[in-house]
Amino acid sequence: MSIQTVGIIGAGTMGNGIAQACAVAGLNVVMIDVAEAALAKGVATVAGSLDRLIKKDKLTAAQKDAALALIQTSTEHAALSGAQIVVEAATENEALKVKILQQLDGLLAPEVIVASNTSSISITKLAAATQRADRFIGMHFFNPVPLMALVEIIRGLQTSDATHAAVKDLAERLGKTPITVKNAPGFVVNRILVPMINEAFFVLAEGIATAEDIDAGMKLGTNQPIGPLALADMIGLDVCLAVMNVYMAEYNDGKYRPAPLLKEMVAAGWLGRKTGRGVYTY
Repeated sequence: MSIQTVGIIGAGTMGNGIAQACAVAGLNVVMIDVAEAALAKGVATVAGSLDRLIKKDKLTAAQKDAALALIQTSTEHAALSGAQIVVEAATENEALKVKILQQLDGLLAPEVIVASNTSSISITKLAAATQRADRFIGMHFFNPVPLMALVEIIRGLQTSDATHAAVKDLAERLGKTPITVKNAPGFVVNRILVPMINEAFFVLAEGIATAEDIDAGMKLGTNQPIGPLALADMIGLDVCLAVMNVYMAEYNDGKYRPAPLLKEMVAAGWLGRKTGRGVYTY
């Protein structure tokens, strides 16, 4: 299958980032959200991101205009009828995702591939809720999508070789480096990353070092661009806690026990950058 048009469900951070990556690569994009205001904000975010690339001499004004011209928006799922693949990038809520996927089944041609950008929900389980399990796959982009090179391609038990090949080719056309992983809670990157963040909260709570020194130590000692506690604030402490709870439930292993300090801060509403306060104050 030659993919020329990509449908995207969700105009938020991940959705508009995926839209930008596709449009810059010359693909037609149809971005869907429930409200016109969300779509306008998503397109404005893409425009601002492209402007920053122009300032860094990584893009020309003509390329920006060409990319924006490739992005169409709609509040109606019917607008996705011309897409060869639809990427679901809605909120990380299983019930919501299942509802969206089942709606798509009735709208899309049988050969259309559907991918979920989930970072923690079982691809095999989501696939089973659709009528196209062999054409369902995980396509986990990383934030910020335009800058992050990695895409995790997650094969559910039912995913066909042809679907995997088409999605791997798409990721490469977007200038990304795909890695293929089996379906498992957290896949590869978050399976390693989020427990590391959780451990940083244990270290902080035990008073072994300050937040600043923990982050400096990990940046300078392991060559990470951002420390784990600052990264938690960027991801959202509630998201980190939710992921750890999934690991604890799925693996039933004490090493995935959420740090009490992480739980306490989430209970306080200190969720990170999005609330103005997390480990650090913004």
